Amino acid sequence: MRNMFVRLGTASIARSLAAGLLALSSCASSTAEQGKAQMPKESRAKETETGTKLATFGAGCFWCVEAVFQRLRGVVSVESGYAGGTIDNPTYKQICTGTTGHAEVCQIRYDPAKVSFDELLEVFWRTHDPTTLNRQGADVGTQYRSVIFYHDDQQRVQAQRRKQELDKSGAWGAPIVTEISPLVKFFKAEDYHQNYFRTNPQQGYCQFVIRPKLEKFEKVFQDKLKTGR
Repeated sequence: MRNMFVRLGTASIARSLAAGLLALSSCASSTAEQGKAQMPKESRAKETETGTKLATFGAGCFWCVEAVFQRLRGVVSVESGYAGGTIDNPTYKQICTGTTGHAEVCQIRYDPAKVSFDELLEVFWRTHDPTTLNRQGADVGTQYRSVIFYHDDQQRVQAQRRKQELDKSGAWGAPIVTEISPLVKFFKAEDYHQNYFRTNPQQGYCQFVIRPKLEKFEKVFQDKLKTGR
């Protein structure tokens, strides 16, 4: 938990880094669910008006996910939030209990003329460890699960196909546990969670966890980065 990061000793920091927070390798998985996602009418209208599309991913701490996708060419905006739970309008405090069923996610608005959903999936798979159930490094709990919340049937098919391909390849050397479920509702997180790395670059978690992950991401995907970021 990021709130607890300042209380971690040097040994704990080392363990968290070693545990796979800096993973960058091809992977995928899913607990496939049938049915189509129900996108709110407002979201469908915005997509129609702007020509953009939405993708919603959970890959551990949403501060990390947000920082990665903000740098990807074709991504218009990224919002941190919560999805997949049993109550409406959850607070961060409620999420941290692990009892609401929500995952920390980022909702990514992207221009399909500049970046495809398959390319977003590639970044998703390669910037976290999808083989650890309800955990990314030192962040432990169902809120940190690896998950793709699809917005339509096409996204479901693409995500499941790619998951099967990568799982079959044995790229990770362990079963992939990424959940693939329809997006029912997305709740934007509190304002202080938005643009977290950009706003708090000197914070401990940003320095020891997010920055090294970004450096690896930028080396692997240097041909897909925004210019002048």
